[in-house]
Amino acid sequence: QVQLVESGGGLVQPGGSLTLSCAASGSIRSINAMSWHRQAPGKQRELVAVMSSEGITNYADSVKTRFTISRDNAKNTVALQMNSLKPEDTAVYYCNAAVVTTPPYRYLEVWGQGTQVTVSS
Repeated sequence: QVQLVESGGGLVQPGGSLTLSCAASGSIRSINAMSWHRQAPGKQRELVAVMSSEGITNYADSVKTRFTISRDNAKNTVALQMNSLKPEDTAVYYCNAAVVTTPPYRYLEVWGQGTQVTVSS
């Protein structure tokens, strides 16, 4: 089994910053892409940022100049630094990892439990 545990959500004022962290554990041989997604009330879950194992990144247009994704391949962790937060960034943020398990080799797409980010004055 593989688990993702997120931390770092909370309440922040508009213009503020927050860093989310996600740690993967379990029967992991390797992790390909790691990503952050979010889901606001009444809306579909959307991709926020993704980073490949080689460090290639991609961001949603709405966060491109404000958020930064980073990862530590040795520790199987990924982080999302969020700056200049806006009320429209309010959502539950989910970590996702594309994992290759230890033998018997399986490919798993694993989700974290989600962490709430609220941007409000």
